[in-house]
Amino acid sequence: MPQRHEATKINDWIVRLGDRHNRKSEVINVYVSLFERENNMVSKKMVAVVMGSDSDMGVMQSCIDQLVSFDIEPVVRIISAHRTPQIASDFAQNAAQKGIQVIIAAAGMAAHLAGALAGRTALPIIGVPLSSGAGLGGVDALLSTVQMPPGVPVASMGIGKAGAKNAALFAVQILALSDEKLREKLAAFKKAQAKKVIEKDAALQ
Repeated sequence: MPQRHEATKINDWIVRLGDRHNRKSEVINVYVSLFERENNMVSKKMVAVVMGSDSDMGVMQSCIDQLVSFDIEPVVRIISAHRTPQIASDFAQNAAQKGIQVIIAAAGMAAHLAGALAGRTALPIIGVPLSSGAGLGGVDALLSTVQMPPGVPVASMGIGKAGAKNAALFAVQILALSDEKLREKLAAFKKAQAKKVIEKDAALQ
């Protein structure tokens, strides 16, 4: 597979060629698109992982790691629906233009982040309710995330790390509907899961 430095050399050549014909930008854009598509270098930042506080990273890192295992490098943001409402609104409204296709939103206590984002975008929103030491063991966040009014859906996962991992997998399943390679990776993942369970069962026999 050609390395990135090889692409740069060829890119320089195309710039010179484009200058001769006054079509530099057109030539470069066509080349870069074809080269990246051929070598699987198309941007993978199709998923955003948004959390209400940096203290949520301990749980949401499992979500990020799960996405990375499918070669999806997520956009990771800390945005509060209550403390930075305008930033949350701007992010949701501009996410699709930046190539994001799915947003995972995690928050605890009065967890309005997923709902606030859902109200500002047509992108699918996956909510992850988190347990807070000052809350009700995550039940408060779960109810805040799952009890959305009709017309503003949020796909709510379970509380905590299990929900964080499932949010990543659910995002992969959404993207896999239009991505054959992701479908293959997802099938391999499920097969590997089944194999682990069978092996553990066999070890007890």
